[in-house]
Amino acid sequence: MNKGQLIEAVASELGGSKATANRAIDAVIKSIRQGIKEDDAVTIVGFGTFSKRNRPARTGRNPATGEPMTIKASRTVGFKPSQALKASV
Repeated sequence: MNKGQLIEAVASELGGSKATANRAIDAVIKSIRQGIKEDDAVTIVGFGTFSKRNRPARTGRNPATGEPMTIKASRTVGFKPSQALKASV
């Protein structure tokens, strides 16, 4: 499912317009992004937890040459699904 399909599903579920559903989805995504940035984690009960994760620097290989190279440390976002979500899938 892509964002357009999600918008259609939300609009259909709520019986509203796609524009309203789009604004609602954008607001949720913005709030999750801001919550992760400020609080390090966002938990949605029954769905899961989005959290910051740190990736340490590591050695990898250049795919073109096969030479070893250092991949710098970075931050990313992780998602841990809730038990309810796991059970439904």
